[in-house]
Amino acid sequence: MTGFAYRIDNGHAAPIPIREAVEAKARLVWVHLETNDAVAQRWLRDAAHLGDYVIDALTATETRPRCEAVGEGAFLNLRGRSSEPLDGSDMLASVRIWAVKGKVYSVTRRPLLAVDTVRKEVEEGRVADPGDLITAFATAITSDMDPDVANLGDELDGCEEQLDEHRVFQLRRTVSRVRVAAIGYRRFLNPQRAALEKLAALPGDWLADDDRLHLSAAADRAARMAEELESIRERSALIHETLSDMRAEQIDNRALVISIVAMVFLPLTFITGLYGMNVKNLPYAEEPWAFDAILGTCAAIAAGIVIYFVQKHWFRR
Repeated sequence: MTGFAYRIDNGHAAPIPIREAVEAKARLVWVHLETNDAVAQRWLRDAAHLGDYVIDALTATETRPRCEAVGEGAFLNLRGRSSEPLDGSDMLASVRIWAVKGKVYSVTRRPLLAVDTVRKEVEEGRVADPGDLITAFATAITSDMDPDVANLGDELDGCEEQLDEHRVFQLRRTVSRVRVAAIGYRRFLNPQRAALEKLAALPGDWLADDDRLHLSAAADRAARMAEELESIRERSALIHETLSDMRAEQIDNRALVISIVAMVFLPLTFITGLYGMNVKNLPYAEEPWAFDAILGTCAAIAAGIVIYFVQKHWFRR
């Protein structure tokens, strides 16, 4: 079982072995587990003496952001960016948090970038109680995701500026990647906003007023990012349609050129095929000027067809 634990008291944080965390006496004891295997489940049940419902919530395989009040504590599940590449359908790693007065248990299955930020704040003495710790998690997750969401918007702005029929395939790949990322992020940000708002409104003296304000601010930030991602998704769809139209126009133009070339050579093919037959009594077949005459006739027909198409503006896009 991997993880770490801190004993926090009077603005000072000291790392302690996980096995000593349950009996430690302090204003706040934080235990973070980086696995959800059977060993972690057994420790949460036998050592930490948590209820089955809380253990199942902390170690569940599939999770979505939510907040639930359970007895005198609260369970919170948040999603944030991971240092490892994740599946396109599940692009954010989860952190599951169980908090009561004086104790916080957190569990992650994949490396979460926000954990290092929160750990640094704890070591610097900026976390004093469970409310501070949860607020640090919420703030770190939203702060970490904000630049990434902004980068998606910037990439889309670049695609809009570079719209060109000669870069259709390259732009379509970029737009598709941005759209998939926006959909993947937005899937979790809306319920995350609701979870933070619910936590901020929960009764309990272990959440101070400033903690509730910071949680509300993190919820507002998540809501703003969700709105931005929805805008990115809609803009991606419009750009994708524009690129599809450009591609269709390219195909139409090429088909038009092929059709014109076929129309030019169709009568010429008939004439050359007719005089290429190995039969007797072809008109003027024995005349010395016949070849030049047929060649001139073909050139005149081809020129006439081209002039006709030009007058009808078939060569205009």
